[in-house]
Amino acid sequence: MKIIKNNKLTILGLIIGAIAGYLYYHFIGCASGSCAITSQPINSTLYGALMGSLFFNIFKKEEIHFKKVK
Repeated sequence: MKIIKNNKLTILGLIIGAIAGYLYYHFIGCASGSCAITSQPINSTLYGALMGSLFFNIFKKEEIHFKKVK
C-alpha cells in the first residue's frame, strides 16, 4: 500500500496514458499496418502508458536531504 501511496502520480499517468494510447490507435491508428507503434492496439496502449507515466513523473516532488558539514 505504501508503494501505491508514494507513486500515485506515476500510476495515474500510467492509466491515463494507456487510455490515450488505445484511443489514438482506435481513432487515428495506421491504415496500412506498417507503423510499429500504432498498427497493434497492445503496442499503442503500452507506449501510451510509458509516456504517460514518464510525463506525470515530472511533476513528482522529492525531498532533498543535505549533509551538514562541520
